[in-house]
Amino acid sequence: MMSYNPWPIGKIPKELRRPELQTVKDLGYEFDDPREIVTIFEKKVAIYAGSKYAVSVDCCSHGIFLLLKYLKAKGTITIPKNSYISIPMQITFANCKYKFEDIEWKGSYQLKPYPIWDSAMRWKKNMYSEGYHVCSFQIKKRKPIGRGGMILTNDIDAYLWLKKSTYDGRDLNIKYDEDIIKEFGWHYYMTPEDAARGIILMDSIKHDEKDLGGHDNYPDLSKQIKNYE
Repeated sequence: MMSYNPWPIGKIPKELRRPELQTVKDLGYEFDDPREIVTIFEKKVAIYAGSKYAVSVDCCSHGIFLLLKYLKAKGTITIPKNSYISIPMQITFANCKYKFEDIEWKGSYQLKPYPIWDSAMRWKKNMYSEGYHVCSFQIKKRKPIGRGGMILTNDIDAYLWLKKSTYDGRDLNIKYDEDIIKEFGWHYYMTPEDAARGIILMDSIKHDEKDLGGHDNYPDLSKQIKNYE
C-alpha cells in the first residue's frame, strides 16, 4: 500500500489534533499506514456481525446507494413509508423510482425486490444474513462514531467492487500516479480517524443489542414528500 499522506497535521496545534489514532496505538493496535486502521475496523465488524466481508463508508445512506449501483438496480423499489428521507433520495440518485408500502418493521427492512437491507437501527452479534446489510454509526446509533456506515456481505465480487468504488475508483495498493482508473467511483470512504473511533467504541463500551427502533421512529414519508403519488 502506498504511503498515506494525511491532512497537514503539522499545521494544527497539538491540542486540536484528533486523538483517535494515538488512542488505538495505546490499546495495542499496530499500523504503519493509518489507512490500515480502516481495514482493521472492517475486519472487526465483519467478525462481530458474522459476515465474510465488511466495507466502510462515510454514511449508511451512501452504502445503500453504492449497493443499488453494484446490483444495477432499475425500475421501482419498494420501501416502508415510515423510514428515513435519505433512502428514497438515494433511490432517486440511482435513477430508480420508489414506492412506499404500509408495513411494520424493527431494526432492519428490505429495499424490495433487491437483497439490500437498511440495518441502520440494528447492531447485534451475528446479525448478518444472506444479502447486503448496511449499518449506521450516526451519533444516535449503538456505535456513535458521529458519521459513517458499514456494508456487510459474503459476496467477494461485491467486496472488491465496493472497496474501489468508495475511494473514487482507485486501487489503494497501487500508487496514485501509476493507477489506471477503469471506472469512476465515489468519494464515500471512511477516514482513518473515524475508523479508529469505531475500534475504540467496540473495545471500550458494552452496548445493548436490542434494536433501536423501527417504523414507529419515523414519520410517514408518503405525506412528508411533496407531490408524492
